Amino acid sequence: MLYYDNFPAKEVSPTEKKGVKIAAQNRKAFHDYFVEDKYEVGIELFGTEVKSIRAGTLNLKDSYCTVKDGELFVHSMHISPYEKGNIFNRDPVRTRRLLMHKREIRKLHALIKQDGYTLVPLSVYFKDARVKVEIGLCKGKKNYDKREASAKRDAAREIDRTMKERNR
Repeated sequence: MLYYDNFPAKEVSPTEKKGVKIAAQNRKAFHDYFVEDKYEVGIELFGTEVKSIRAGTLNLKDSYCTVKDGELFVHSMHISPYEKGNIFNRDPVRTRRLLMHKREIRKLHALIKQDGYTLVPLSVYFKDARVKVEIGLCKGKKNYDKREASAKRDAAREIDRTMKERNR
């Protein structure tokens, strides 16, 4: 047992683990959209879905968010059925409700109604044993924007490579 200033160190149980553990990321969203703003929201899940996310069987590709009747929902987020879940498993691509303050949802709904904005899940992660979703307020990229971003990334990679060679 460790002692600091004559106080015993608090032992942390597995249920009290702190920190952030990323379960899945939507890399395609950064390729297809300009991310204007990011928000952290909770998600309404069933027990077997949480266990499946812990196992890493989650896919955010082609998922999107909508606002309906003042509530925020995520569509086509695929959470594979839990192997040991039997009758308690739910539909893998069902619509799931996201948890956010009402005024924030109203603000986002007003922004979505503007031209070209959409809500896209960027990542799913565990924060202090709770599942959180990071959603982004995004504007779609055109093909020339994607090519430009790719060219910038390649140029930066080439610059780093040459600087690394010169510093040897």
